[in-house]
Amino acid sequence: MDVRADQILYDPYRRFSRAQWAALRDDTPMTLTPKEVERLHSMHDRLDMKEVEEIYLPLSRLLTFYVSAAQRLFVSERQFLGIEDRKMPYIIGVAGSVAVGKSTTARVLQALLARWSPRPRVDLVTTDGFLFPNEVLEREGLMQKKGFPESYDRSALLSFLSDIKSGRRPVRAPVYSHLTYDIMPNHWQEVDRPDILIVEGLNVLQTGPLPSDGKAVPFVSDFFDFSVYIDAEEDILREWYVERFLTLRDTAFLDPRSYFNRYAKLSDKEATDKALSLWNTINLVNLQENIVPTRPRATLILKKGSDHVIETVSLRRL
Repeated sequence: MDVRADQILYDPYRRFSRAQWAALRDDTPMTLTPKEVERLHSMHDRLDMKEVEEIYLPLSRLLTFYVSAAQRLFVSERQFLGIEDRKMPYIIGVAGSVAVGKSTTARVLQALLARWSPRPRVDLVTTDGFLFPNEVLEREGLMQKKGFPESYDRSALLSFLSDIKSGRRPVRAPVYSHLTYDIMPNHWQEVDRPDILIVEGLNVLQTGPLPSDGKAVPFVSDFFDFSVYIDAEEDILREWYVERFLTLRDTAFLDPRSYFNRYAKLSDKEATDKALSLWNTINLVNLQENIVPTRPRATLILKKGSDHVIETVSLRRL
């Protein structure tokens, strides 16, 4: 009896409970101190030594296997082709919603990977720097879609990643200020042939329409060797977004230079209502239309619960 393709249940991921994943740490040593861990997490995110030990140490161990295998393959291919080529940095993408903790994950991975023997150079770049300046977004009517795929200078980001993968040195990335909510003129982050580059951003796994003529159309994720998606349910993300907004109201928004300084004097109710409005009209739309659809493209998915703790890990099968 034939079995129809749509009746075959195939899961491209191997799924692990927290306990199962933690056991994969094996004898990987803890190389970060409690003070270092404390400095790595974002203000509204939760991170402790237990989270690093049970989630990020096993992940860093796995990533070293991937990096080593890629380096061996690169050497073998170079020998096969009989060519001398530049070093190819291993690029890791980190994706997920606003307020999900992408920055924390990226910084922890950077810190852990940099301490593996033989101490590789690990750089971190966020795609915020490749947003169009506010002047351009306002002119194009895109300020209310900041963070959506169309709000990024895709050509500049692709050129940056192409230069990185080509081994060019040094390569510069523009710098974004979360205080002024805009690109910082004449400020650059220099990336000089790292062994590993982590690229963090909302839409780094985003694709687009494919051309009917079959010509090559590059996507940001084409340059990734490994990708991580940080996941959480919508209602949890909404709660975290509101909590972060209220925290920023009492901290960063108080700075007169802050783009959001006008929200600093809002009452708790007014600030909550404003945060919910921004979430429902902008961030939730971006999440549903552009971010969540890219989740199954990730190599690894980290699923968080309401307490910011990672509950399950899903690793794509080879």
